Amino acid sequence: MGTVARLLDEHVSFRCTSVDRIGVRGYIPGIQYEFGLVKFLLNRGGTIPSPALLNRNHERLVAELEALEERIGVPVVRFKTGESKENLARPFQDEAAATGRPGLVLIGKAQERTSVWRGYVDDTHAGHRPSHPHMAWRRQSSVPDHWYFYFADPEWGPAFVKVCTYAPYPLWCCANGHEWAKCQLAKAGVGFEALDNGLRSVEDPAVAHRICARLGAGHLRGLLARMLAVVPDPLSAHDRAAGFEWSFSLAQFEVSDTAVFDQPRRARAWFEAAIGDHLDLGRPERVSLLVDRKVINRTPDASPPKSSPATRPPSSRSTTSPRKQRPT
Repeated sequence: MGTVARLLDEHVSFRCTSVDRIGVRGYIPGIQYEFGLVKFLLNRGGTIPSPALLNRNHERLVAELEALEERIGVPVVRFKTGESKENLARPFQDEAAATGRPGLVLIGKAQERTSVWRGYVDDTHAGHRPSHPHMAWRRQSSVPDHWYFYFADPEWGPAFVKVCTYAPYPLWCCANGHEWAKCQLAKAGVGFEALDNGLRSVEDPAVAHRICARLGAGHLRGLLARMLAVVPDPLSAHDRAAGFEWSFSLAQFEVSDTAVFDQPRRARAWFEAAIGDHLDLGRPERVSLLVDRKVINRTPDASPPKSSPATRPPSSRSTTSPRKQRPT
């Protein structure tokens, strides 16, 4: 049957390591906490940080999104529960790429749960006067519309960005490193056979390896800039002058190691060898306890007790206090 290492060394016709799916989270640091949100609202000309100011920005943003629908003239769909958004959008992206019409190709909408800011009058605030209410803000769970914008990008191929019109305006972008590599191979004139999510063969494997290895943050920033130049922005120029700006972080990063065997039976042998190598994975003698207490966001930063969970007194366990009902 052979070992895993031997099968990979002797019976693989093509192998390539590449970045696969990438997820980028966008956020505005200045409005992630209550004081920052109050500053954001007062900077917009309000005498008090009223929810009405956020409502105006929400209505403005929705109006610009609806105007974008009419101006671009791309299909707009309401996603159904359980429906694969990616499978629905992919034919539009493939058609745009095949006809040489990159850009926004589809807009989708879906109600999804997220955390949004809700404001209310705090009557318990010291010094409260009816003529000057004190506004308090809390993050609460809600199920608003999220807008999906699907692009056929000349550098990345299929990609999308998702935005929410309610503060703090969470943003999500998704792209695929394999699709980026395919675009670069096509530009270099190197022939290849594509898989649904990867490469099956390349005329010049060395070129494919170099292309996959050079994918960097600058390429991803370029994609974000092109897509966000099309999508209406919750921030105005006045907001940016006051220091409010977008930040981005990698929230999902997958790496794929593609190995194409010369014969199907080699793949079956690889699975059998891999299973044999991992039969003892998870056996009790190979498992060690790293944290022997419940850890939550209020657990003190201290070394775990040396006693075992069975002998530790109940008072040493972390507990969660009941949540107080938030005002609506």
